[in-house]
Amino acid sequence: MSRKVLVAYATKMGATAGIAEAIGTELRSHGHQVDVREVGQISRISWYDAVVLGSAVYAHRWRPEAVTFLRHHTKELRDRQVWLFHSGPVGPASDQLQSMPRKVQRLARRIGATPAMTFAGKLTQETAEGFLATRMARTQLAGDFRDWDLISAWAKDIGAAISAIEVSTWHRPGDPASTQKSHT
Repeated sequence: MSRKVLVAYATKMGATAGIAEAIGTELRSHGHQVDVREVGQISRISWYDAVVLGSAVYAHRWRPEAVTFLRHHTKELRDRQVWLFHSGPVGPASDQLQSMPRKVQRLARRIGATPAMTFAGKLTQETAEGFLATRMARTQLAGDFRDWDLISAWAKDIGAAISAIEVSTWHRPGDPASTQKSHT
């Protein structure tokens, strides 16, 4: 069954936005209605059955706007399926998983989300700033390290999980027929 899915993201240099778009494309291929939007453009999530939220991660921190999104929508997110991801590792360490920052861990527990999936990032001379620009000259940090097959496989699993929601007990929030949904 088709569900309405929000893929929200917070990006600094654009790589996380590209990952969010790829996730949205995969979810659409599973028949879901998908909106891919930057977190700053989102005021309500009540229209969505499921949410995928991603943030760029720098110095083991999520973008502040992504953390604000989680805080602001905590109550509503508890009533939805939620997946989290972050992107950012580049260079030789691009394939290493990163744990969620403490603030994000606490918020994820409150809403019942699983730990964030780590995706490698992208860094170019044009987008590098500050110490990253300096380090790029001396190291192998530059390049696009995103693994599109891994991103697609992860999104495919999400698409299947969203489709598996128990249909007989699901109604949109505010629908007088029911106020609960069942997770599989």
